[in-house]
Amino acid sequence: MNETLESPDRGFASLGIDARVADALAALGYEEPTPVQRAAIPPLLAGRDILAQAATGTGKTAAFALPLLHHVSPDARPNERTSALILCPTRELAMQVAEAVHRYGKPMGVQVLAIYGGASMDTQIRALKRGVDVVVATPGRALDHIRRKTLQLGFLKTVVLDEADEMLDMGFADELEAILEATPKTRQTALFSATLPPRIASIAQRQLNNPVTVRIDRELVPDGESARVRQVAYMVPRAHKMMALARVLDLEHPTSAIVFCRTRTEVDELTETLIGRGLRAEALHGGLSQDQRDRVMNKFRARKTDLLIATDVAARGLDVKHVSHVVNFDVPVDAESYVHRIGRTGRAGREGVAITFAEPREHRLLRNIERMTSQRIEIATVPTVADLRSRRLEMARASLREAILEGDFQPFHSIVESLAEEFDVMDVAAAAIKMLETRDESDEADIPTVAPRVERPGSTDDRRPAFRARGNERASERPGDRPAFRPDSRPDTRTDGRPERPTTGKPAPKAGAKAGAKARETPNWTVARLWVGAGRKAKMRPGDLVGAIANEMGIDAGSIGAIQITDAYSTVEVPEDLADDIVSALKATKIKGMKVPVRRDRTK
Repeated sequence: MNETLESPDRGFASLGIDARVADALAALGYEEPTPVQRAAIPPLLAGRDILAQAATGTGKTAAFALPLLHHVSPDARPNERTSALILCPTRELAMQVAEAVHRYGKPMGVQVLAIYGGASMDTQIRALKRGVDVVVATPGRALDHIRRKTLQLGFLKTVVLDEADEMLDMGFADELEAILEATPKTRQTALFSATLPPRIASIAQRQLNNPVTVRIDRELVPDGESARVRQVAYMVPRAHKMMALARVLDLEHPTSAIVFCRTRTEVDELTETLIGRGLRAEALHGGLSQDQRDRVMNKFRARKTDLLIATDVAARGLDVKHVSHVVNFDVPVDAESYVHRIGRTGRAGREGVAITFAEPREHRLLRNIERMTSQRIEIATVPTVADLRSRRLEMARASLREAILEGDFQPFHSIVESLAEEFDVMDVAAAAIKMLETRDESDEADIPTVAPRVERPGSTDDRRPAFRARGNERASERPGDRPAFRPDSRPDTRTDGRPERPTTGKPAPKAGAKAGAKARETPNWTVARLWVGAGRKAKMRPGDLVGAIANEMGIDAGSIGAIQITDAYSTVEVPEDLADDIVSALKATKIKGMKVPVRRDRTK
C-alpha cells in the first residue's frame, strides 16, 4: 500500500483499476483518488476484506464500488449473475450509491438495481429475474427478497456494508446478521462506517476474514487557512426560533439551503410558514411517498426550489454539490449527526455556512460538539430589525446600480423631469427606492438577546440527554438482545476530581451499600414513559421500538431509555421534551408492519 502512495502517478490507473473504469472516471471529472480511495482500493482489488472508518464526503462510495466492478460477469446466466450486494441504511442512500455504481460501470455494461421498501415488489422481482450484476439494498427489503428466494446469492463475490453504524442505530442488527449468514463463506466483505463502536467491532470479528483496517480522519484545516465551512450558532428562545430563522435567511441570502428539523411535523409546519413568507421551500421526510421524494429532490437539484426542509433520516445520503447553507433548526442529537449535516455544504472546494439555532440551556451541547469535532462554533447575535433594514437597503442599492449600468431607462426620463419641476430630485430618487423596498415591517420586532445558561457540575437542569458519540460503549452489541438502553450513564465530575452521583431525586445510598443498579438504571435526564400496545405476542423486540423511534424522529438510539416488553404491551423511556412528538410520529407510522396504539404510560 505504501508503494502505491509513493507512486509518481497519483491517478486512478496507478491503483490498478480496469482501464475502462479509469477512462469513465476521467470523463466524470475524477482526477485524483481521495485518501480513503487510495487506502482501500488496492487491498480490495487484492481480494482482502476491509474494515474502514471514513466520514461522509470522503469518497468512500467510489472506494468500494470501483473494485467490485472487477468481479462482474455480464454474460453469466441471470440466476448466476449477481456478484455484489451493497447494503445501505436508507432508500435515498441506496439510490445514490446505485446511481454512482451505474456511472462507474457503464463502459463495462454493468447492470445495477436498487431495492428498498416503498417501491413495487413485483417490479423488483422482474428486474432480478432478468439478471443484475450489482444489487444495492436496504436491509429489510434485501432480507425479504432472500426469504422469497428472488435474490440469489449463491454466486456472490462481494458484500459491502455502507454506513454500518447508521444501520445498527436504526435497529437493523438482526437483519444484517441474517443476510450475511445467507451469503457464501468465500465472499469478500467490506465494512464502511463513520464510527467504530463495539457493536461494529463485534460484527467485523465474526464476519470479516483477517481484514485490512483503514481509518481516514476528518480533514484538518492547516493553520492560517480558512475552513471551507463557517460554523455559527444563535442562542434563541424556542418561541422566537421561526422569526430568527427567517431573519437569518434574509441576511445570509443563501443560494441553496437545507434546513434540518427533528420531526416530520416540524418539517411540515416550518415549510408552510416559509412558503407563507414568499420563500421557495419544499418538505422532505419519511411521510412522503417515493415519487413525492423524487419530485422534491429533482426540483432541489434543478434549483427550482431554494430551501429543502428535511429530517435527518429522509436526507441521509443526499449528494447535492451546490448547497451553500446548512441550517440546524434544532441542535442535532449527537456530534456525528452534526458532522453528517454540515458535510452537505462546502463541497467541491466551495465555501459553505453551517447555522445552528440553540436554546440557552443547550450551550453545553454545542461545547460538546466542538470538543468532538475539534472545530470552533462561533456564537453570534440574532440580526436586529436595524440590521435587516440595512441589509435590504444595501440590496436595493445594488439593484439600482445594476440597472444604471445596464442603461435603457430613457422612457422613464419624462417622469423624473416632470416630478423634478415640483420636488427636489433627491426626494424623487429616495421615493423610488422606498417603493422598491416594499416589505411590510409592521409585524417585526427585535428578538430578545439571551446569554448561554451557566451550568454547575452535576446539574440536571438540561432535560435533554447529553451528547455522546456513537462510538461510546453501550449496554449490548445487539439491540434485539438488550432489555434497556442507557443514555449517557457516565457520571459528572466534581471540582475535586471525584465522580459525583447524578441527581435523580432519590436519596443517595448509604455508605458501604452495594453499588446497586437502581442508581445507574435511572437516566440523569427527565424522562417520560410511553406505552405501546404490542408486546411479545406480537413479536415486538427492543430493536423494533428503537428503530421506529430513530427512523421517524431522526434521533440517536443513545437518547432512548429503558425498554420493557410484556406479553401484551411494551413501555419505553424517552426524553420528556420529545415525548409528545414521538407519540405523534409513532401513531402515524407502522411498527413491524402494523399500526399500534401509542400514548404516555398512565401507570404510577
